[in-house]
Amino acid sequence: MIRILLFIFFLQSICSNAQEIFHKTTKLMGSRFDLTVVANDSTEGRKYIEIAIEEITRIEKLISSWDTNSQTSEINRNAGIKPVKVDKELFDLIERAIAISKLTDGAFDISYASMDRIWKFESSMTKMPSKEEIAASVEKVGYENILLDKANHTVFLKKIGMKIGFGAIGKGYAADTTKQLLISKGVSSGIINASGDMNTWGKQPNGEDWTVAITNPMNKNKAFALLPLKQGAVVTSGDYEKFVMFDGIRYAHIINPKTGYPSRGIISVTVFAPSAELADALATSIFVMGKDIGLDRINQIPNVECIIIDTEGRVHQSQNIKINEKTN
Repeated sequence: MIRILLFIFFLQSICSNAQEIFHKTTKLMGSRFDLTVVANDSTEGRKYIEIAIEEITRIEKLISSWDTNSQTSEINRNAGIKPVKVDKELFDLIERAIAISKLTDGAFDISYASMDRIWKFESSMTKMPSKEEIAASVEKVGYENILLDKANHTVFLKKIGMKIGFGAIGKGYAADTTKQLLISKGVSSGIINASGDMNTWGKQPNGEDWTVAITNPMNKNKAFALLPLKQGAVVTSGDYEKFVMFDGIRYAHIINPKTGYPSRGIISVTVFAPSAELADALATSIFVMGKDIGLDRINQIPNVECIIIDTEGRVHQSQNIKINEKTN
């Protein structure tokens, strides 16, 4: 996931009850989080940011597959053995993930965690895996083998050694839940930016919309486009930093969970959606589905738009999005 540049104009409102922007950057869930709230004073601003940090930490403990005490780890330990009862929150997250898998024909799949790590997108990888190794690497992957019992809130992975993981939607989900919690506490405006999984609400103190600048994948020091963001989420995913070349063919780090082969043809996807969780999942899925199928699928989903940049630097966009491209 690549970072979205965010332009915030620190302008003081002229009204008598002027609010200010308060910001903190910290590391959570193993990633950079940029937390921004609009509040009346520094005491209130610091309080809201601490509430956000506590909520993100709570989410990590629930969904982390690295924490041996998490419910996700318990599900993975009991793969092929028995169903595991989980909190409704985790059950609902898994249920939504499976729905996205169906929507994307398996391009998105939380059971990707079962995949053997045979691709190493670094200099130590000197040759491609064999066809047999690639086929074997995805034998335990398949969302169809995640069995849910809604009445009892249990999750069962059918195959021994199967695993689920939330690397593709976890930070987006954390951004969504933190946003909703802060709104419930009375925060009128803010941004949760989880390493590029961004959710916003409200406006800046000067009454203007928050504005995001999409990174130019051909030049990471420049923005490609400026877009206002109103009450929604945006996620940009890029594969141009982690890839290997074999026989003149570029293989990037986003892998098709159905085939075991890296996706090709796209270097950057930006998705705008009502939630960061959905935008996160769809951004990854479009890489796997490809430009044409990805655009067609996005055009069928209400309130979701995307910008795709292919390996030739060409820009493709969904039907209803308007881009204000930067010219310098």
